Order: sequence, then structure tokens, then C-alpha cells
Amino acid sequence: MTHQINNSETISSLPSQVELDFLATLLEAEDASYPWNPADEKSEAYFCQLEQQFLIDDVLEQELTARSQVFYSQLDNLWEKKSTASDSKTNISQIVMALQESLQTSFASAVPQGWLNAIAHKAAEIFTSQQSIGEQLVHCVQDVLPTWGAEDLLVLARPYAYAMRSGEPQNVVCVMSNLGNREWTSLSEVEQAKVSLAISYYALTRLNSFQPES
Repeated sequence: MTHQINNSETISSLPSQVELDFLATLLEAEDASYPWNPADEKSEAYFCQLEQQFLIDDVLEQELTARSQVFYSQLDNLWEKKSTASDSKTNISQIVMALQESLQTSFASAVPQGWLNAIAHKAAEIFTSQQSIGEQLVHCVQDVLPTWGAEDLLVLARPYAYAMRSGEPQNVVCVMSNLGNREWTSLSEVEQAKVSLAISYYALTRLNSFQPES
């Protein structure tokens, strides 16, 4: 009976497998390769490698900082371009409105408002293009004269193109006065084309006055 009790006490005093695993974990070094002995030959190589790693981390951090600065700089440039484009669109819209008002004040009694608005919008759109003056005049009226060919319109536009190049103004009022008091719909296609080109010439010359002084 005493022997059985002693055996039971011995068995209960032995650590379990769980306890052994826990003890092994506690005794395990955090870094098995860490040179605890500074006099060891491997210590210098370990610390050199560790220092190189720190240098690489510093370089990566500097590169990340530089790249982030470039990235944010590009974002700023894109934002400025977007703002500039938005301002440009706003400016064009204001020019179109001012030009439409000017054309309506001068010609609304003889020419349909939609006709004048279309010419004003196209004139503001192509005014800064690299097209010749004659081509600009033709483009101003092509939307309102869709049945006309560009070459035929260029022939009618020659006097106005020459006037703009030479600085000798054409008298648009005379062109309009030749219509008398006739309704727009009673005019021939040629008469409507001549009046449209005269108004386009007037619109382009008005756009010169809208340009900011340098």
C-alpha cells in the first residue's frame, strides 16, 4: 500500500508534455543566431550584416520620401492644370456670352437670334486657332450654311479676309442696310451667306477687343 502511494506521488511530480513544451518555449532564444559572445569570430560578421540592413532601411526610407514628394508634386501640377482648364472654360463662356450680346444688339432686327448665337459660339471657339482668316470666316458660318461648300464660301469671304489682313475695315453696316426691311426668310441663299460672313467678320474683329492687354 505504501509502495503504491509512493509511485502515485512520483508520477504526479513528473512534468507533463505540455509543461515541457512551455518550458522549452520560454528557454528558446528570441534570435538563435544572435552572437551572445562578443569575442566570437562570427559576431563581427553578424553586426556588419545588421548595420548593412539598417543602411538599406535608411536608403529605402529616403527613396520613399523622395518618391512621395514627386508624387504629391505631380498631384499639385494636375490640380493646377485642372483649375487652369476650368478657368479657361469659364473665360471662353464669358466671351461667348459677351459676343452673343454684341451681335444681338447690332443685328437682331435683321438676323435670327439662333443664327447669331451659332456664329458667336463658333467664332469664339476657333478664334485662337492656327487657321487662316478666310478659313476662320468659313468655319464661323458652316453650321448655319450646311448646304454650302467651303470653296464657295471662301470666295465670298475674300473681301473680309483681305480687310482683316490689311487692317482696312469693311463696313458691315452697309451690307446690312442693303437688305432694306426684308424678312430674313425672304433673302436668297447668296444674300444670307454674304450677311453671315459679314457678321462673322464683325464677330472676329470684336474678339480682338476682348483680348487682355499684354
